[in-house]
Amino acid sequence: VQLQASGGGLVQAGDSLRLSCAASGCPFSWSTMSWFRQAPGQEREFVAATRDRNRGMFYADPVKGRFTISRDNAKNTVDLQMNSLRPEDTAVYYCAASQNHLVAYCLQSSYIHWGQGTLVTVSS
Repeated sequence: VQLQASGGGLVQAGDSLRLSCAASGCPFSWSTMSWFRQAPGQEREFVAATRDRNRGMFYADPVKGRFTISRDNAKNTVDLQMNSLRPEDTAVYYCAASQNHLVAYCLQSSYIHWGQGTLVTVSS
């Protein structure tokens, strides 16, 4: 099983960017799919999560109202639309997925499947 994240890049403050993550390998459905990020010198932190069967989308406070997570169950993909980007959004963004319907979706330890990360740099 592999998760492949893409879409990172260098943008200016206020710009938008869309990240995508595709799961390949064993064709089972992912119940919980999420995005985390890690800024330089900081710990990895939760950004957003989505659970299947319309069981919610969840966001970290710093990105609420600016980021939107979406998924395509048929394709086993999860996207992160990032609007009104700020310099403090600069980080490596990682997708993560679980076959389980996670309650603790914001904890890194809940996931065993991770993408390789894609760098987002927001200049001021």
